[in-house]
Amino acid sequence: MRVGVPKETAEGEQRVALVPEVIKKLSAAGHEVVVQPGAGAGAMIPDAHFADAGATLSDDVWSSDVVVKVAPPTSEEIGKLGSGTLLVGFLEPLTNGAVIKGLADAKATAFAMEAIPRITRAQSMDALSSQSNVAGYKAVLLATNEIGRFMPMLMTAAGTIRPAKVLVLGAGVAGLQAIATARRLGAVVVGYDVRSAVKEQVESLGAQFLELEAGKGAEGEGGYARELTDEEKAAQQQELTDAIAGFDIVITTALVPGRPAPKLITAEAVEKMPAGAVIVDLAGIAGGNCELTEPGQTVVKHDVTIAAPLNLPATMAEHASSLYARNVQALLELFLDEEKQGVSLDFEDEIIAGACITRDGEIVHEGAKQTAAATA
Repeated sequence: MRVGVPKETAEGEQRVALVPEVIKKLSAAGHEVVVQPGAGAGAMIPDAHFADAGATLSDDVWSSDVVVKVAPPTSEEIGKLGSGTLLVGFLEPLTNGAVIKGLADAKATAFAMEAIPRITRAQSMDALSSQSNVAGYKAVLLATNEIGRFMPMLMTAAGTIRPAKVLVLGAGVAGLQAIATARRLGAVVVGYDVRSAVKEQVESLGAQFLELEAGKGAEGEGGYARELTDEEKAAQQQELTDAIAGFDIVITTALVPGRPAPKLITAEAVEKMPAGAVIVDLAGIAGGNCELTEPGQTVVKHDVTIAAPLNLPATMAEHASSLYARNVQALLELFLDEEKQGVSLDFEDEIIAGACITRDGEIVHEGAKQTAAATA
């Protein structure tokens, strides 16, 4: 099997889809890996390291059996895909209709990393989780940098400084990592999620769990929270508005795949926060969890700093790439025919079928069909 690794072209994208550690394993198994020169520059991986791992450095990556990316391809990149080439990457099947239609028109067989079923057998391929870990960690560092206060309690000759109070909204992978990181820095941490089942996970990290009456029992399918009703949202917002006022830092991570981010922090709540407080909104890509969020920007409203970075994993490209590459490797292993040393797709496998977005000129993923139809 020939695997191509192009240099990412999306603005701000520093990650690379495969790293030398994974390439060495693929090469040892008899597969050819072609890496575009400069592909690892953003992740601080020189071309020489790819070559030492057994990769060939060349711009001719698009005609490979499989092309692996991080960000969705541009229309120009889609046009470069060779006949019969498989594409693997984050393809945004529930939001990016133009890319999905382009891949179908190009008759590409495309697999979206974010569409991999969240089942036990697919945990090693779960790129959403691996990258959310990075985002949750970096969100706390970003908040710590923005706030003009200490995180831990300090007892000094000049007096005692109280620890910062941190609230994390959403206790998925990113939220739990944010909770753990803020605790390591010595803050008093409180976690909240509409899924009451995660209370034990929050408390196991040394944080308190904020219990609200509204939205209890909002567990949904696939490990995500279901979308709340309008009545639940209104009641939840009022309770959160009252609770948020006492925190120095609020980190929000609440996302519903393919839908606008739920508004958990009202303008009223921001106004009630102490001057100098910080909000880091990880849902900016879907509009943000805060009413005053400006996606991709850091702004100050009512003396509160609101940061809404759109791609935090790319700011920690070295480790984010390493984790993502292992996810890709695990998926590629499902594609292999060990006897023929080539690609063999078993669409009876629920992982392969679930991750496939386009095939033979058709959009085969139900959510992607709706996205493409809405784009037409």
